[in-house]
Amino acid sequence: MTKKQRAELVQIELDKLYPTTPIPLDHTDPYTLMVAVALSAQTTDKKVNQVTPDLFAVAGTPQRMAKLEEFEIKELIKEIGLSNTKAKNLKRMAELLLERHDGIVPQTYEELEALPGVGHKTASVVMSQGFGFPAFPVDTHIHRLMTQWKLTSGKNVVETERDAKNLFPEEVWNKLHLQIIFYGREYSPARGKGEKDFITKMMFEK
Repeated sequence: MTKKQRAELVQIELDKLYPTTPIPLDHTDPYTLMVAVALSAQTTDKKVNQVTPDLFAVAGTPQRMAKLEEFEIKELIKEIGLSNTKAKNLKRMAELLLERHDGIVPQTYEELEALPGVGHKTASVVMSQGFGFPAFPVDTHIHRLMTQWKLTSGKNVVETERDAKNLFPEEVWNKLHLQIIFYGREYSPARGKGEKDFITKMMFEK
């Protein structure tokens, strides 16, 4: 099976499994999405969704977040890993949004990635899921599965993202990256043995 055929198989099977792709992180607008994604680093989406209702009730806008002290933000997100750093980033992120962008989340990678706590993956999620721009955010599930499916030889997520964008049509990027994440969690978890990973078996069984 060629790389192109493997890519087509991935699209076909994931469309069967996940015809709709709800965004895993609860949010109401691009700002709350960006905060939720920033909080999700080294933390499960489930845990973030447990914490953000109380956070957003108090600080669901940059204006309100900027008024809180770091220790107040930390208290609201203390169940999440790296809460000290994330609290500091959320406060400064809100301040810079107000200083540079009138409190509105910008719509360019350069401006997003200049905000504390916003790396390329977070910016890509905001661009794709918040604003609808074609993007292919690569997390550990996608990097692992793209490598496992021999769709990339990327040594890092940057190379994997480049290969994914070259392999798959732009119009499916926003949906497909979520489908691969869902598949990884359900059928091929990092700590599992891959018994349920039927896509890999279909590709490479003799």
